[in-house]
Amino acid sequence: MFTIGDFARYGRVSPRMLRHYDAIGLLRPDRTDPATGYRFYGAAQLARLNRVIALKELGFTLQEVGSILDDEITAQELRGMLRLRRSELEAAMAAAAARLNQVEARLRTIESEGRMDTDDIVVKRVPAVRVAELTGTAAEFRPQDITPVITPLYERLFPLLAEAGVTPTGPGIARYENTPDGDTSENTAVGAILVHAGVTVSAPVGPIGDTGVHVVELPSFEAATLVHRGPMDTVLSTEQVLARWLDASGYGAVGYCREVSLECPEDHEKWVTELQQRIVRG
Repeated sequence: MFTIGDFARYGRVSPRMLRHYDAIGLLRPDRTDPATGYRFYGAAQLARLNRVIALKELGFTLQEVGSILDDEITAQELRGMLRLRRSELEAAMAAAAARLNQVEARLRTIESEGRMDTDDIVVKRVPAVRVAELTGTAAEFRPQDITPVITPLYERLFPLLAEAGVTPTGPGIARYENTPDGDTSENTAVGAILVHAGVTVSAPVGPIGDTGVHVVELPSFEAATLVHRGPMDTVLSTEQVLARWLDASGYGAVGYCREVSLECPEDHEKWVTELQQRIVRG
């Protein structure tokens, strides 16, 4: 038999917690000295204590924990619950990491205001190009909405092209547009965004079998272009340089920036992407 202090130490909990569990009937001591009131626990009770702690970590209330234990949950069932909770925690951690990346990107944008030279912007005629692309829909035009859509599109695109015997002949080209029912008026929330993940090809215009890939001809247009270096999650600062240049130049912007992948190694920090903003005079 163990004193409450010893049992607490082996169970990695506090004596105060054990007293609380005793008070609510969740884990009663094996024996209580009638003269002194001292609590004594048996080693076999560590199994129930372990289940109590595990279920608490899963987010169950102590009342729910008691009900589950009274139903005599098996170790296998508990393991399944723990795995589910682990998946939920991993998803929450990934979401938190993504939010942190967006905060850092916004901070970098603030810190770099005025540093990036608008002299690096080049106005040029972008030639017509033929691309094979897959299309998806994002809720809004924000990195946290775009990335989860465009990444799997590209992951599917290249294997589908390889299976169809279509070889890319140039860089990847990502483009965006409002959905037909999208509304960007100042009194209405921005509508959903069509995300086109494409790559330059020389294949005939039209669908490629039943793959979902379509080859389209993108017309030539006049563009203000600027090179972005680094992952696309940090593109905001580069886009805002273009915005400041547009505001001062007298040009008007048409639609969203097109993103042309000039270099895209495995290390995203070494990505080189040309932003092409379609412009009109006046």
